[in-house]
Amino acid sequence: MDARAVGQFVSNQWDREIISRLIEYIRIPCKSPHFDARWQADGHIEAAVALAEQWCRSQPLPGLRVEVLRLPRRTPLLLFELAGTGDRTVLLYGHLDKQPEMVGWRDGTGPWTPVLEGDKLYGRGAADDGYAVFAALTALCALRSQGIPHARCVGLIECCEESGSYDLPAYLAQLGSRLGKVDLVIGLDSGCGNYDQLWMTTSLRGLAAGTLTVEVLTEGVHSGDASGIVPSSFRIARRLLERLEDSTSGRILPAEFHCTIPPERVEQARQAGAVLGEGMWARFPFAGGTRAMVRDPGEAVLNRTWRPFLGVIGADGIPPICDAGNVLRPKTSLKLSLRIPPLVDGAQAVRDLKRILEAEPPEGSKVAFESDQDAAGWNAPATAPWLQAALNAASQDHYGRPAMMSGEGGTIPFMAMLGEHFPAAQFLITGVLGPKSNAHGPNEFLHISYAKRLTACVAQVIAAHARQ
Repeated sequence: MDARAVGQFVSNQWDREIISRLIEYIRIPCKSPHFDARWQADGHIEAAVALAEQWCRSQPLPGLRVEVLRLPRRTPLLLFELAGTGDRTVLLYGHLDKQPEMVGWRDGTGPWTPVLEGDKLYGRGAADDGYAVFAALTALCALRSQGIPHARCVGLIECCEESGSYDLPAYLAQLGSRLGKVDLVIGLDSGCGNYDQLWMTTSLRGLAAGTLTVEVLTEGVHSGDASGIVPSSFRIARRLLERLEDSTSGRILPAEFHCTIPPERVEQARQAGAVLGEGMWARFPFAGGTRAMVRDPGEAVLNRTWRPFLGVIGADGIPPICDAGNVLRPKTSLKLSLRIPPLVDGAQAVRDLKRILEAEPPEGSKVAFESDQDAAGWNAPATAPWLQAALNAASQDHYGRPAMMSGEGGTIPFMAMLGEHFPAAQFLITGVLGPKSNAHGPNEFLHISYAKRLTACVAQVIAAHARQ
């Protein structure tokens, strides 16, 4: 393989076709169904799928099959298949649904407003991870341009990932044996520790989420009349959260939400921390004198990949300040997001949350926890020597530095599903979400030159797989 030629082919394809398609894609508010109950009527998800499908069909890959699968009341699935040598299959994964808008975009930008500034393309979804389908097929086009063999490749591009991939199992059941003998999975929905080398994700945290509601009255009353007699729903909610979290350190208290960290993951965290250093916390836009919770880079890696932490990501029952009268509110609802270690079962975690929070309601209040999302974490199998060698070679060829391995703090439910379906497969889970790319938040961007080199690396790994 001529690595330089592969890199040039990929770069040209990005400049000629992909960037313009991603600009179109950013304009489509194709929010995941969890955030858009009218997704079918709105048609935005279908528009995003149509954009990707049209581009896939235009690629000069003889034998490429492209189709969109649709099951009743489920988001569509874009599928592509390309024949190759041997009887093995490479499965490539991405998604087209997006997170909601989020506030805080800087002037001139917005979630559905693509802005290209130098090497960065701002807007919701391009990095997380609308680029995936374009990168996957471009990698295959690069191999075909040099006549380099590859195994059969199948692409699954879903539209429900940001909602927990609850539509995906139905499609996997429908596809059945069509997926073939999958022994390499390439997922392009993850992150990178920096933009200087290829990063392979070795684990993903799970998720237990839901809404905690504390109710003390049937209607609001004058605070001057009731305070000191009627307990505050907010104060009771704080007490309940103390059952989960030490408010001084942020440590999650119940043992149910912890697991033993495998020694190899501890060592990988140490190595990643040594490479990233203070970049582990310098990447975040801290306000004022806010400090990171830890100052050891290796411990910071473990915190965001193998330890549980709680976020309160939404609230109801609390009026905005401009509308806040002197009323003792009848109830407080808090949306909780508990990131759990890769080896903790998500479904069991939400049951544990409900049990812990609803037990013995303080001061006789009405307490309820309603789960709305759980997702299993994932821990990769041991990396085969051929894959480790291929990753390092590709990273050296296109970045000039060796590949790195580390866990990620987010959740990709599909990985746990595939781990169950194909227990003998190798996994290359990677992505472009690096420092300040801010997926899910304001000012999300795609680092274009990094994505180009990542695409070339994917091509080389697929070629190395075919040589085994």
